[in-house]
Amino acid sequence: MPQTDCTPPVQGDEAFVRRERARRRTQWTLQIAVLAVLVLCLWLLADNVGENLAERNIRSGFEFLKGSAGFDIGEALLPFSSSDTVLKAFANGVLNTIRVSFLAAISALVLGVVVGLMRLASHPVLRALGTAHVEVYRNIPLIIQLFAIYMLITELLPMSTEPMRFGSWALLSKAGLYVAVPQQTTLALLAAVIAGVLAALLLREIWRRRVTDLVASLIGLGGGALAAIIVWCLFGLVGGWSKPVVDGFMTVGGTALSPEFLALWLGLTMFTSAAIAEIVRAGVLAVSGGQWDAGMALGLTKTQVVSYIVFPQSMRLAIPPLTSQFMNLTKNSSLAVVIGYPDIVAVGNSSINITGQALEVIFIIMAVYLFLNLIISLLMNTLNARVMRAPR
Repeated sequence: MPQTDCTPPVQGDEAFVRRERARRRTQWTLQIAVLAVLVLCLWLLADNVGENLAERNIRSGFEFLKGSAGFDIGEALLPFSSSDTVLKAFANGVLNTIRVSFLAAISALVLGVVVGLMRLASHPVLRALGTAHVEVYRNIPLIIQLFAIYMLITELLPMSTEPMRFGSWALLSKAGLYVAVPQQTTLALLAAVIAGVLAALLLREIWRRRVTDLVASLIGLGGGALAAIIVWCLFGLVGGWSKPVVDGFMTVGGTALSPEFLALWLGLTMFTSAAIAEIVRAGVLAVSGGQWDAGMALGLTKTQVVSYIVFPQSMRLAIPPLTSQFMNLTKNSSLAVVIGYPDIVAVGNSSINITGQALEVIFIIMAVYLFLNLIISLLMNTLNARVMRAPR
């Protein structure tokens, strides 16, 4: 009599678990294989490039970063001279890129929100102005806008000996914008940042129980900025101000924003704000009209409806494309080289002319932009996750 297998057939949850395990093993095997092939290709490419460079007696490696730069940097946040290392020159280039990108992202966001709301306004003049801003700056290449803004600054503004005066607090001329700062600038900046962060965290914690997390965060950001400004002004009132004064052909005192920096900042702001305005407008229009009607029926004012109902819902749609715009803004800052602003690309070009190691310099520039955009993506994805977890 033949023996039969008494093992019960696999079914239900156990069968599903086994299929899932098999699928995961297959996926991991394929991913490991692809990674191995990629690593092998990169190794072969690096080995081939190294051999070709050696045959042509071209230096390779990153030892040149320790050598003397041999060039000056017009705007250096860190003290720099031509005898300093190339590594320090790159550090100044990275800081200049971060500075203009950060300030342009903030100003572009504020202007973009304002223009986006103008496009939704019922008043025809406001709506027309918002539409004109979007259509003009969105349809002209950024590099052309940078040239135009730079020419306006350097050609139309008065000479540095007869600048436009804004009281004793600021001077504007072909040499740039000079503004008054506290005497203890570094200490005042550090104190303002600390006060702003603490105030933002405290206000957010206070308001998060009364309003949505998003609105509480915006209140915290606004209060933190106001606290930072107040601390900055207090340092000037107590310790005195360093005000810009014309001394012959030079301007002494205060701090200077060069024409190159101003042109790049304005160009990035105008160009990016046009796209952000459309993102804001699309996010608001995506909220159905019934949400407005429901809020008004509950007795809320129009401002409350926007703050508590429309704006939080629109931000769920706006944050992902805003991430792309901030990343594009950072990458577009590389066009600074066409107007002479010493960002990472300009420093890299000067380094190539001195050292001749173009491959390594290009790799450094690529790595810097990759790192900066990964940081932006991480921060914006974290914000997006918090917004998506908020109650609907």
